[in-house]
Formats: sequence, C-alpha cells, structure tokens
Amino acid sequence: MTQIMEAEPPGTRTPAAMERALLPDYLRLIALFGIVIVNVQYIAFSALAGIADQVAQSTADDITLFLVHGFALLKTYGLFSFIFGVGLGFLMRAADRRGLSFGKVYRNRMLGLLLLGMAHGLLFFPGDILVIYAITGSILYLFRDWSARRLVRLGAVLLVVQAVIIPVLVFIPDDTPAEFLDFERTVLVEGGFLDTAIFRSFGFAITLPVFLIFQGISALGWFCLGLAAVKSGMIDNAAHPLWRRARRVCLLPGAALSLLGAAMWQWGATLSGAALTLSIAPLATLGYLGLIAAIARPPGPVMQRVLRAGGSSLSIYLGQSILLTTIFSGYGFGLWEEVDRMTATLIAIGVTLLLIVMIAMWRLWFRQGPFELLLRRITYAGTAR
Repeated sequence: MTQIMEAEPPGTRTPAAMERALLPDYLRLIALFGIVIVNVQYIAFSALAGIADQVAQSTADDITLFLVHGFALLKTYGLFSFIFGVGLGFLMRAADRRGLSFGKVYRNRMLGLLLLGMAHGLLFFPGDILVIYAITGSILYLFRDWSARRLVRLGAVLLVVQAVIIPVLVFIPDDTPAEFLDFERTVLVEGGFLDTAIFRSFGFAITLPVFLIFQGISALGWFCLGLAAVKSGMIDNAAHPLWRRARRVCLLPGAALSLLGAAMWQWGATLSGAALTLSIAPLATLGYLGLIAAIARPPGPVMQRVLRAGGSSLSIYLGQSILLTTIFSGYGFGLWEEVDRMTATLIAIGVTLLLIVMIAMWRLWFRQGPFELLLRRITYAGTAR
C-alpha cells in the first residue's frame, strides 16, 4: 500500500517526484477495489469454510466467486506488496534528502504498521495484511542496499517458491467442525461488538501463522521487485519497455490460466482449480502491472482528485473493514449471509467509492489521510524534522 510506505513529507516533493509517483497512484487506486471485493467474501460470509466446501448458494454466487477468484484473488495483494517495496525506495530517498537515520525511521514505520495491523486484525478483520507487511518488511530492510538485478533475482525466486508451496497447502485436509461454523454464525449474527472482537481475535491468532506462509513469501518477493523498480528508475517511467513486455508476455496467459483455475474451482475439480488459481497469481499480477502502466497517464482534474484520495490507501483499507464489518455484523446492520455474494460485492465497491469521496473532502484541509497522519507521527517520532 503506498501511503503505508510512502515517505515523501509534505511540502518536499518536487514536480519530478510527483511525476514519478504517477504509476503508484494508479496501482493503489485499482488495488483498493480489487482487495475489497476479495475481503468482503470473508467479512459478509463464513471465513471458516474450507476451500473444498460449496459456498455458493445460487448462480449469481457462482459467477461472483468465479470473477473474484479469477481476476482479483492474490493478484491485488501482489500489487499492494509491489507498492510496499516501491515505498521503501521512496522512504530511503526522503531520509537521505533530510539527513535522517533511515534505520530509525524504517524501524518506527514497521512498528507503526504492526500496531495498526494488530488493532485491525483483532477488532475488525482477521485477514489483515499489515502485520504480515511489518514482519516481512523488516526482512526487506536487510536487502535495502542490493542492486536492482539482485533484488529481481531474489524476488523471482521467492515468487516461484510461493507458487510451489501453495498447491501443497491447498491439498492439506481442511475440515472445519460443524460446531465451529455454528459458533461463528451465532457470534456474527447475535453477538455484540465485544463478543465479535473476541471471536476475531482467536481467528487472527490462528490464521496469522498460516497467512505468513501463504502470503508472506510472495509478499517479500513483491517487495524486492518494487524496490528494484525504484532503483532501476522503472517506477519513474510508465512507458519503460519492461512494462510493455510484462503486458505482452504475462497478461494474457496469466489471466487465462487464472480464469481457467477459477472455473475449475467453482464448477469442477475444486482443489486443483484452487491450486492453479493461487499459484498462477504472480504471473497475472505482472501482466496487471504492465496493463496499469499503459493507462498511467497524466489525469484530468476529476481523476486527479480521485488518485490523490486513493493515495491515502491506508485510511481507505482500514475504513473498508471498519464500515463493512459494521454493515454485516450483528452489532451493526446484521447483513451477515443475508445477501447474495454479488450484492455484497457491490456494497463493498460502494463503500470504497464513499471512502474515496470522504478522503477527497478530508484532503481539502489535510495533506494526508487520518491514518497516514497517525503513521507519519509514529514514523518520525524522535527524529529531527
């Protein structure tokens, strides 16, 4: 997430820096919509159902899950992780320009992410990625001085390792006892905020180690590629030949194989389809990066405001969970499993649009979103500004 790692302090960015940030702005905005349509499937419906369980209740559910799995699942996490690595490069630039200790600033940033992620995972959404980013981002610090070529090699290896591990994890038996599903329903339909938070806390403690394996390795791989894009100058040039190559070589096969896997997952060989969909995600993400680079052109006045609001991706990401859990939980509007998946997905998109409008209004008076301001204070605590 950009603003999670973006380190350009207010008032210090030159026109050239703003130009360099154009591609990340588009990446953030598109990823925000992709990530929310995935997350809402686990906020509005059971998060305990196994991969092999039949979770679709209608044709509309089947189609929705097919599209979400085929186009978004893990691909948008890859985009966010790539931007995280880009942010490390930006943070290094800003610290060097201001004569600050990069190690101290980066440590503070990771601690801030960890605190926000823990609160998010315990209170709102056990599928939080901020804690994973804080942990794996601390490892990324060790590679900060590597050349772009070495970073690309390591990133590629990590993505391949993840692609090999995922099928193994998918085929591990995952039979959730019926009483757990009943308990989940009772808490999320009838429980108050405290009951729900306690339930989510247990879920967060159980899922975090799994997610560190399931997503952490690929996240670190994308971090390396994002940092390499800054070091090589690719992030500054949306017309770079490598973006075109990614678009031409990776987009079509990545999307086609992902959709094939999603179709198998939903209507055929469930486990094999899930394994294909998840393991092919990095290839599709590379294609997405190339495609987004093709549309990352100077925006008009309206789009400029939208991109600027989307730059507050941390606030929007957390706001999505806060609003959606309120809408679907029993302590809020009580819509958990009361609507079909297509409706839930449209609600998630609507919430994201609302947050973009709210952040756009907020940023008429403030230079950053509310959670970005909080994270910034943590990041630069104890440093000379």
